[in-house]
Amino acid sequence: MNRGIIYALSAYIFWGLHPVYWKMLHRVPSYEIISHRMFWSFVFFIIIITWRKDWSSLFAKIKSCHNRSILFVPALLIGANWAMYIWAVNAGYIVETSLGYFISPLVNVFCGVFFLHEKLRPVQWLAVCIAGMGVLAMTLLYGVFPWISLFLAFTWGIYCLLRKKSPLDAVEGLTLETTILSVPALAFLLYRYTIISSPLPALLPDTLLLIGTGIISGLPLIIFIIGARLVKLSVIGVIQYIYPILLMLTGVFIYHEPLNTAKMTGFIIIWIALIIYTVESTLYYRNRKNGAVVVS
Repeated sequence: MNRGIIYALSAYIFWGLHPVYWKMLHRVPSYEIISHRMFWSFVFFIIIITWRKDWSSLFAKIKSCHNRSILFVPALLIGANWAMYIWAVNAGYIVETSLGYFISPLVNVFCGVFFLHEKLRPVQWLAVCIAGMGVLAMTLLYGVFPWISLFLAFTWGIYCLLRKKSPLDAVEGLTLETTILSVPALAFLLYRYTIISSPLPALLPDTLLLIGTGIISGLPLIIFIIGARLVKLSVIGVIQYIYPILLMLTGVFIYHEPLNTAKMTGFIIIWIALIIYTVESTLYYRNRKNGAVVVS
């Protein structure tokens, strides 16, 4: 098997099993876990960028960037995404998070159309419409708007849009973003542990797990970046669905979250949309590569 595929698969499997890690911290309030994740991720990326000797490149890119919002708004989006994800996992909504990451590739398409003025082929429009029907069906059948799923999908989709326009690479971007997030995170932790005298996590395993949040946030990304450089984008586009599939399986079979008819109906409709979109895109680019005339 291609080494790049192994790296990419490893990253997606790692991400898919993330809920197990967060569930191990069930004794710690979600907002405290989130603050630790922001701070220790900052520590992790500071170490990585120092090891790469990329400080001068990072500062030069920040200085030369005329639109500073492209650099700083992503920090708010990734922070909001992390916060919702950790809260949802520990509140028993892992299945809803998996739906969010099934929807996110189609949200990326939506962002491309409305913000980058990209054009969709007819079959791609069909896939997007079918996905919308899936969300609507779940809302009507389940009686609850899937706000957790859509919040995760749209914060991630808009984050990806801004990162695409950013001059920073993945590691540089996350270094800046976690630096920004570490300021309120550290301020909150100092306030919690000193001013209001809340006790530090009493158990050593909890303390080690909190410190480890930086590694489990940053290491899979590094592995993924290495893998993505070695394989075709079309391959990444297919295997990325391992992540939400594992999330759903983890929620249903490990933590026994309900997967009722309404949720299952919504999932099936969105899966159909994703299959249509993925197959159409794969055939389109294969035909283009082979020099075939593609009518759309």
